[in-house]
Amino acid sequence: MTAYFIRRLLLIIPTFLGITIMVFVITRFVPGGPIERIIVQAQQMRSLEGGHRTATAMSEQTQPLSEEQIAELKKYYGFDKPVLVSYGLWLSKVLRGDLGTSTRYYDPVWEMIRTRIPISLYFGILSMILVYGVCIPLGVAKAVRHKSLFDNLSSVLVFIGYAVPGWVVGILLLILFSSHWDFFPLGGLVSDEFEDFSLIQKAMDLAWHTVLPLAAYVIGSFSIMTLLMKNTLMDNLASDYVRTAIAKGLPFRKAVLRHAFRNSLIPIATHFGNNVSVILMGSFLIETVFNIDGMGLLGYESIVQRDYPVVLGILVISSLLLMIGNILSDICVALVDPRVQFK
Repeated sequence: MTAYFIRRLLLIIPTFLGITIMVFVITRFVPGGPIERIIVQAQQMRSLEGGHRTATAMSEQTQPLSEEQIAELKKYYGFDKPVLVSYGLWLSKVLRGDLGTSTRYYDPVWEMIRTRIPISLYFGILSMILVYGVCIPLGVAKAVRHKSLFDNLSSVLVFIGYAVPGWVVGILLLILFSSHWDFFPLGGLVSDEFEDFSLIQKAMDLAWHTVLPLAAYVIGSFSIMTLLMKNTLMDNLASDYVRTAIAKGLPFRKAVLRHAFRNSLIPIATHFGNNVSVILMGSFLIETVFNIDGMGLLGYESIVQRDYPVVLGILVISSLLLMIGNILSDICVALVDPRVQFK
């Protein structure tokens, strides 16, 4: 098993190189980068300064920057070198822990990411605890009481949660509980007076702001995990080994908990590692709805604004987490299923 995981860890290197090379090359050919943005800003400034000129005179000079200025900008942003050379320089900085500088805000990329990691971790960990803590028992209860009134009513709620996206649920929650009934705040993670609160008041204020976005985070994964647990457990309950155990006198409760339940956790375990990257990256739609400055919103804004250093910095973290999460999934499967042998 040790040799298997060593090979998996070594495979992270070529996979990481492939992902980052592909995205790095794309960023070099997608229009709307920092140089184009500076040209557009210069054009706007020139149009404002020369507003008294005629439209014909303005159209004769559409390029506000000289060739020398554009060449200096390309040199400053590293666009004057071949793609692979630029990638090699970027990768060498990444290996030294330098993710570069934002071309939009001119702040270090790592500092921008570091300030948002606690927010995404906060919601991600809470979401995972709620999803696994509620979905597994609920899925077991639905499988054991299949086609009962409890199963039918809970299935309606589960399918509604599966059909409605989390950000839509967030908007509905804001309309009902924030705008109409004024139970919860309209957005943000803390109040404006948060720094003046006592420790208990800070905890209550944070919890007060957490309820609605956390519900929006949980709703989608909650439905998927519940149905996955129920269907897998029902398949195992219909298996020959469970029926044989019950026929030999083993109580149904023990047959479920000792035999079928553990085997039913295998699909759940395979999804556990993949959720590691989701914990940190969050959801930009939900963060946009609730005005939460997390990793998801940062990634979305950096793509829209063509802030390539931030895009690549987030890619480095998310890709590494995803690959490490896949290894964690294998470990979880091996712990749950003793039949798995890594050779």
